[in-house]
Amino acid sequence: MRVLVTTAWLRPGDHVDRLLREEGFEVVHSSFADRHEPLTDLVREADGIVAGTDAFTAEVLAAAPRLKVLGRTGVGYDNIDVPAATARGIAVCPTPGVNRRAVAEHTLALMLNCARLLPQNIQSVKSGGWEQPSGRELAGATLGIVGLGAIGKAVAELGGVLGMEVLAHDPYLDHDYAREAGIHAVPLDELLRRADFVSLHIFLDASTHHLIDAAALALMKPTAYLINTSRGGVVDEGALANALSRGELAGAALDVVEVEPLPAGSRLRELDNVIVTAHIGAATTESRARSGQMAAQAVIDVLNGRAPAFTVNPEHAG
Repeated sequence: MRVLVTTAWLRPGDHVDRLLREEGFEVVHSSFADRHEPLTDLVREADGIVAGTDAFTAEVLAAAPRLKVLGRTGVGYDNIDVPAATARGIAVCPTPGVNRRAVAEHTLALMLNCARLLPQNIQSVKSGGWEQPSGRELAGATLGIVGLGAIGKAVAELGGVLGMEVLAHDPYLDHDYAREAGIHAVPLDELLRRADFVSLHIFLDASTHHLIDAAALALMKPTAYLINTSRGGVVDEGALANALSRGELAGAALDVVEVEPLPAGSRLRELDNVIVTAHIGAATTESRARSGQMAAQAVIDVLNGRAPAFTVNPEHAG
C-alpha cells in the first residue's frame, strides 16, 4: 500500500517516514513547496495520506479511488471536504491537542510584541535610531478570548498568570471550567467593547467566516489589539486594514491570513501597526513531532483495519 505525505515539514528519512516504512508501506513525499505535478495525479494510487495544508476538495478526493484515510497534521481540517470524504469511505483524522501549548505560547508572544511595540523598536535600532516608546503592561489589562477550547483555555491560563482579567465568549462554553478558572463569560459584543486584547481561537466554517468584520471592529477600543492564531477567514482583512490605517485600533497580530502565503500586494504588508507571522503558531519541534506521530498512526491504524484514535467522521465506514 502507498502513503502520500504532503506536510511540508515532514521529510524522507524522518520519524514519520520510518514509522510508515516499518509498517511495510511505500511512502511518497510531495509538499506544495516542492511539487511538480497536480495533486489530483499524486493521489491516484494513494491508500493513505499524511496531509498538510493542501486543499483536499471533492475533485481531489474523486481522483483517489484507493484512498481510505487522511491523517491531518494539525488541529484544523477546513482544507478537507469532509462530506465528500465521508461519502467515499475516507476517514478524516486531524490531531487535536498536540499544538495546544505551542499556539498558546505564540499567542502570548504576539501580545507581548504588540504591548511593548517590539517590532517597531527593533527596526528603529537597526536603522540607527534609539527611540524609547512607552508600551503597556499585560498585568491589569483585559484579555478577551473568542473560542474557549483547548487552545483558548491555555491562553486564558497564561493570561491569568500574568495578572490579566480574562473574558471569554464561546457558544459551547464550559461554564463550570470558566467559573473555576475565574473567567468571565460574556456575549461577543461585550467582549469586543471591554477587551484590551482580543484573541481568536475558533474553527472556520460558514458561521464564523468574517466573524470579525467592520461592525465587530468598530466595537473595539481604539487602544485595543486583535490577535488571530486560528484561521485567516475569521477576519475580514479589508475591514481590518481600514481600521488599522484610520487608527481605530492600536494594532493587530496575525499568524494566519485568508490567502497563504500572504500576497505581495496585501495592504497588511504596508501597515506599521500590524504583525504578520507565517502560520508558525504550531511550529515547534515538540508540537510537530506529536502531530506527525499521531497523523501517521491514524493512517497505520485505518490501513490495518483498526479504528483510529480520533476521527471527525466516524460514519465514514458506514
